[in-house]
Amino acid sequence: MASTTYRPATKDKGDTWEHAKDAGKDTMNKAKEAGQDTLDKAKDVGQDAMNKAKEVGGEALGKVREAGGAALDKAKEAVGSVGDMATESAAAVGRKAEDMTAAAGHRIAGLGDTIAEKGPQEGFAGKAAHAVADTIRSSGQYIEEHKLSGMARDVEQVVKNHPIPALLMVFGIGFCLGRVLKD
Repeated sequence: MASTTYRPATKDKGDTWEHAKDAGKDTMNKAKEAGQDTLDKAKDVGQDAMNKAKEVGGEALGKVREAGGAALDKAKEAVGSVGDMATESAAAVGRKAEDMTAAAGHRIAGLGDTIAEKGPQEGFAGKAAHAVADTIRSSGQYIEEHKLSGMARDVEQVVKNHPIPALLMVFGIGFCLGRVLKD
């Protein structure tokens, strides 16, 4: 009589592999979702920072216009001495606008530091958060260092060096704004 060996029922190695593969896919999908969420949040934070920078710049421009208007009124009243006063006022307003731009850049750079500190530290989401934080931080540092006058010179230089792409970009932005405003 042949002897039979008892074997306990075990899962097939293929089932274990499929289970591990499915778990890996689930983990990868969750990591992608977390990374996308982090990128979306960082994008929102970056957009908020840019909106704040635009707001600060708009306020500075308004103050420049107000100061310029006041300087012109004084020039009409007393042409002789007001020329010097207008120059001093414009310089002061220009310095104030430069200071406000530098302060906005500093805040934007600080926002990048905050994202780096409070965002995920490991994995795909961590890499994405740090990439966004580094971009925001370097943008803020650029704004802080170059201020309005430096940024204007940089834009002027880019337009001088690349006039056709600059025109195409302006037309593209105008087209997009037209489409948005049309709806």
